[in-house]
Amino acid sequence: MQQPPLLPAETLVRVLRLAKFDGMSVLLIAGVFALLAATAGDFSGALIGLLAAGAGAVELHGVSLLGEREPRGMRWLVGSQLFLLFSILVYCAVRMAHLELPPVPDMFVPLVDASAQQLGMSREEYMTFVQRLGLQAVAVVSFFYQGGMAFYYHRRRVAVTRALAEG
Repeated sequence: MQQPPLLPAETLVRVLRLAKFDGMSVLLIAGVFALLAATAGDFSGALIGLLAAGAGAVELHGVSLLGEREPRGMRWLVGSQLFLLFSILVYCAVRMAHLELPPVPDMFVPLVDASAQQLGMSREEYMTFVQRLGLQAVAVVSFFYQGGMAFYYHRRRVAVTRALAEG
């Protein structure tokens, strides 16, 4: 037997709880990474980290608007996810365009060399391949996660608006 749809008030509570947690998490994690990038002298990494932290702040602004019974807060929630997705995709594109191979720690050199040899690549080619693969994975996961979050918020607009109108 199928469950009945949630009451609008319950949908509002769930959206607020998720958005507050997600916004705080993004703000905190992106802020820490922006700070780390800045201390390492990575200007582009720090800038993208600040943009991502800004997306978390936008999401929290949407939460505060909903707390004030403003339905336009839902647009802020959807927009924050799309902005975060854009920021992550820009980060991946910048990193792909300007790959910097990190030094391989001595204890991992035999492992990296063996893996590279298995694929018929040099160490540099292998490290480039792994770095590109990692960035592509981040882009794909972000596309589905942030896109899914934006879709989640978008699908609950009507119920949240109804709950805010009911008071």
